[in-house]
Amino acid sequence: MNAVRPPFFFRILSPEYLLCSVPTQEKVLYLTFDDGPVPGITPEVLRILQERNVMATFFVVGENVKKHPDVFRLIIAAGHAVGNHTFHHLNGWKTPPAMYVEDVMRCNEYLTTKLFRPPYGRFTPSQYYLLRKQYRFILWSVLSGDYNRKITPEQCLSNVLENSVPGSIIVFHDSLKAKDKLLYALPRFLDHFLGEGYRFERLSDSEIAKSEMFKS
Repeated sequence: MNAVRPPFFFRILSPEYLLCSVPTQEKVLYLTFDDGPVPGITPEVLRILQERNVMATFFVVGENVKKHPDVFRLIIAAGHAVGNHTFHHLNGWKTPPAMYVEDVMRCNEYLTTKLFRPPYGRFTPSQYYLLRKQYRFILWSVLSGDYNRKITPEQCLSNVLENSVPGSIIVFHDSLKAKDKLLYALPRFLDHFLGEGYRFERLSDSEIAKSEMFKS
């Protein structure tokens, strides 16, 4: 998988069900975090965001929410949006469709959301078909690579600075594995684009995420 941009296949699927970026000419970016909540890193991310008055969307792992409900409540209390990232952080390519759907539904016992991001960006056509009427699949247009041990913090920052454009969905990870690169790149990334006049919004606030199929 490309280290920064999603495969072309994702970008040609119906935007009614799957989103890689938000079509806009406005200076707005959509910042997302995967794999939390995790003590020792998620609160640090929340502090960095609060200091800059930046909103984001957290795609949480249900098992982590169950283990760390106090950290999850910090995300909610700060007003950020949340998305489903399965309960056990499953690889869709290695999981039968029924088991995968069951795991997604188990995660949703701990949060209310219609946003779903498959871990690793890996899912099968069957899984997509079974879940697309209940969730908007959220992929990305810029992957920071903060989880990748082979890149430096400077390369992580370069990934997000050089590839983010209006409407980009950017992925960082609030996980211990990504901590060093995340804490280096995130504040510098935010300060750069805030200085350029950009604003950051939750995905739940974007017009495309509020389409008719998701209205309650």
